[in-house]
Amino acid sequence: MSTEGRILGIGPTDNTSDQRTPRERLRLIPAAARESFVPVVPARFRASPHEWDMTRTAPDRPRAQGVPIEVTGTVRTQSGAPVRHALLEVWSANHFGRYRHIEDQSGLELDDNHLGMGRVFTDADGAYRFWAISPGAYLARPDIGRWRPKHIHLSVSGGASRLITQMYFPDEPNNAADPMAILMGDAFSRNVGKPRDVGGADVEEAYDFDIVVGGRNATFFE
Repeated sequence: MSTEGRILGIGPTDNTSDQRTPRERLRLIPAAARESFVPVVPARFRASPHEWDMTRTAPDRPRAQGVPIEVTGTVRTQSGAPVRHALLEVWSANHFGRYRHIEDQSGLELDDNHLGMGRVFTDADGAYRFWAISPGAYLARPDIGRWRPKHIHLSVSGGASRLITQMYFPDEPNNAADPMAILMGDAFSRNVGKPRDVGGADVEEAYDFDIVVGGRNATFFE
């Protein structure tokens, strides 16, 4: 959302996007009022060494059920400059399409070896890497039979900003009917991971997902 008041579209059959979308143009808070705000303390990002591996709940635990994957990519600005040392928070459903969250009342199977959350930092070149279990699709709207395609959520935090996006998977049957994918139109391809060879990684599949912040070719953020 920009200070000029761009209003985001609302996806079909999405009963939450209308609650997140302002109906009025944004207005800059007057300087006199801004000065009265409590000073913001910059976040001090921290992550444990093993949080990049979401295929296990801890290094000495067995792997979760499903297909282990590796996701690599970069976070860059529209000009190609790397976004260095940004925090990426990652979360996804398990192999069965279930989140380990109190609000997930789907009744799908839980996996004791799957937490579904991790954190990594971009390096000096803006690059990142993490392992995850390829998530399952899930029934998001039982009343109309709408399934959400498999996807991984990524939150990018750097400086005073936080942006949230999703990486989709290619050739998923539920992609075409996803409200966010419909909103993206032809730009949907920017939010789809690109399959690649796994190389020497201890995974079964690998994807590249480059995140672009700002500009006409930006990644779609929620």
